[in-house]
Amino acid sequence: MISVILCAGKSTRTYPLTITRPKPLLPVANKPIIEYQLSALSPFTEKFILVVGYRREMIMGKLGDCWNGIPIEYVIQEEQKGTGHAVLLCEKYIEEPFVVVNGDDLFSPTDLLKLSKQNRPSALVKEVEDPRAYGIYDVDEGNKVRRLVEKPKVVFSNLANIGAYLFTPEIFSYLHKTPLSERGEIEITSAIQSMAEERGFWVVPAEGYWLPIGYPWDLLRANAFLLDMMTETKVLGKVYDGVTIEGKVFVDEGTVIKPGVMIEGPVYIGKNCLIGPNCWIRPYTTIGNNCRVGQASEIKNSILFDYAYAPHQNYVGDSILGEGVNLGCGTVTANVRHDGQTHKSVVNGVLIDTGLKKLGAVLGDNVHTGILTAIYPGRKMWPNTFTRPGEIVDRDVIGEEIGN
Repeated sequence: MISVILCAGKSTRTYPLTITRPKPLLPVANKPIIEYQLSALSPFTEKFILVVGYRREMIMGKLGDCWNGIPIEYVIQEEQKGTGHAVLLCEKYIEEPFVVVNGDDLFSPTDLLKLSKQNRPSALVKEVEDPRAYGIYDVDEGNKVRRLVEKPKVVFSNLANIGAYLFTPEIFSYLHKTPLSERGEIEITSAIQSMAEERGFWVVPAEGYWLPIGYPWDLLRANAFLLDMMTETKVLGKVYDGVTIEGKVFVDEGTVIKPGVMIEGPVYIGKNCLIGPNCWIRPYTTIGNNCRVGQASEIKNSILFDYAYAPHQNYVGDSILGEGVNLGCGTVTANVRHDGQTHKSVVNGVLIDTGLKKLGAVLGDNVHTGILTAIYPGRKMWPNTFTRPGEIVDRDVIGEEIGN
């Protein structure tokens, strides 16, 4: 079976992290999203087709032409014309039933395997509390689709379309007939609605996890979920006497943990890091490769991308530090509001409620902070921006976009 992964989109909702990389390369528990998908799809896949566009050279360079012996074909979507258009570009490669997944969500391997075994066109669905942000299915008792509505104003179901499908080549004829949406795109959901009316389309309830990555802070939720799946402590690096490790902790090769370090799992620490002396790594933290966490620093429920440094007296809580971030001595990320309310964040000019009562900073690649910088909760800094000594960051720091 062929598995198609849609990786072409430019995600502005996950800025500043996706200014410098496509969303499928965002790391969760020190592994890119796309690698989780490839692993989950591998048991039933004979060939992968990756539809790439935005910063495609990064995906192609990372994965090469095969994954664990399974060949990868790249299809380029030059213009962002929707998910339906992306699937349509694969038509000449496909002659049998095939699986399609969105390239920026994490799916349970068990659910994807169940989807692949269906003998009719189907989609995975998941019950959600607030269906207004998703495409929603109305189905009969046999899980046959009556209708599919994107982001309904009137809620008629809580069965969300989660972006995983089993199609037959027949879908291409429906995509060819699908008119452009108001956004000028060919929507896969419109083709599914037409197929449901004329031929029939079904849903398969997902029983395992589904971790959508719509905003930067969704990485923290996914990271915590995956770290909770750790089953044992494994230390491949060097740990000095005087280090305390509690809970499930993974320390990769080449990493050195110096005296006085306290690590409370679940925690993942990548390769060639220098941790300590005298610092505290708290639960649900992932530290990437070649990172530095130094004297008197405290890291909690955070993700450090490769080469991120919190080297002197830093507090990093509920935060994401992009690749090459360097925090000046005494830089702290605030993560709680005085009024106890959930944090809001401006995304594409709209104030979004994150639903989180604890949220620190989201720093793009190569952000540098001056000593004693204080960052308000939920604030974002664009790649290559900086602060001066003693600066208070009370709003997002917007820099230039880097070319595609």
